[in-house]
Amino acid sequence: MHRLQRALDTLVERVDTPAPIVLIDVMRQNIDRMQDFAVQHNLQLRPHVKTHKCVEVGRLQIEAGAVGITAGNVGEAEVFADAGFDDIFLAYPIWPAGTKGERIRSLARTTRLRVGADNVAAIEALADAMGDEPGRLEVVVEVDCGAGRSGAPPETAGDLALAARKRGLVPVGVYTYPGHGSSGPDARELAARDQEMALAAAVRSFTGVGVNAEVVSAGSTPTVAFSTNSLITEIRPGEYVFCDMNNTRLGACDEDQIALFVAATVVSDRVPGQVILDVGTKALGREGNAQKGYGQIAGMKAVLSKLNEYHGFLAVGPEEPRPGVGTVLPMVPNHVCPIVNNFEELIVTDSQGATLRWWTVAARGLLS
Repeated sequence: MHRLQRALDTLVERVDTPAPIVLIDVMRQNIDRMQDFAVQHNLQLRPHVKTHKCVEVGRLQIEAGAVGITAGNVGEAEVFADAGFDDIFLAYPIWPAGTKGERIRSLARTTRLRVGADNVAAIEALADAMGDEPGRLEVVVEVDCGAGRSGAPPETAGDLALAARKRGLVPVGVYTYPGHGSSGPDARELAARDQEMALAAAVRSFTGVGVNAEVVSAGSTPTVAFSTNSLITEIRPGEYVFCDMNNTRLGACDEDQIALFVAATVVSDRVPGQVILDVGTKALGREGNAQKGYGQIAGMKAVLSKLNEYHGFLAVGPEEPRPGVGTVLPMVPNHVCPIVNNFEELIVTDSQGATLRWWTVAARGLLS
């Protein structure tokens, strides 16, 4: 029997499905492993909390040695600041519209706050938002390393640093996101090389205008194993804390490092060759495709081949036993981050199912 199924079997009478189950012993091992990696390579670890959005998990990361956290939006940063986290990097090209300007200013008064920027207009708007306190806000210039998302050309980083300094903000360094490292196992190292070249060019750009790049920040879980150049000062992985099928397929984690799964119940078996589980897009999102599926049952080849809002279609081949109605199964998601954001609580146990706790997903649904 698969280890996730064994853990689930001890809980089956105490939880309602669908539900996200976290194995805390496996999660702690993941946290310690990444912290050890950072120490070994003289890197600061600043984990991205968008993966778990949970204060208790963030505290475990800080207790293990993380220097601070990375957040994806102002709301996430506020939740963790209110919980006592005092070193936050908002790694996103923030546009301080609406109430965001005052919210950022308030955060900067109570935390060491860094924000991302990749254009002069945003830098000007951030400075305006800070009013007579621009020196409280640190700016990290985002550069593109080939992902084709946000991020300025690396050679322009210095100009953006000067624009920030001119307005009284504090430019502290550069960051990038090698998102193209998730396209396949062979892409991880290549994307990390692109990241390294982009960060080096950005640092040279800073140096060229007389600004010190104190922070040289890299991500992500798929590429972190290759982000060890001495130029890099910090890493921002997020998914490593739980791991998922995408990272397993990429070779970024092992199957025994998966610390979160979704408990799902077979509710119908009317159609030959499939059963219906009580997990659909409301629980899982739409991460996946018809080829790789939308999630995999631990210990089986069977994958979710289709999703409706509340229905998960589990295709069961003739070589595998077909689970009966009422069977509770551990479903491992392709991408763990959307799963967490769909639930109000994480059910926390261990690999033996000996303990049971509920941790609030405190930053759930906060997108602005």
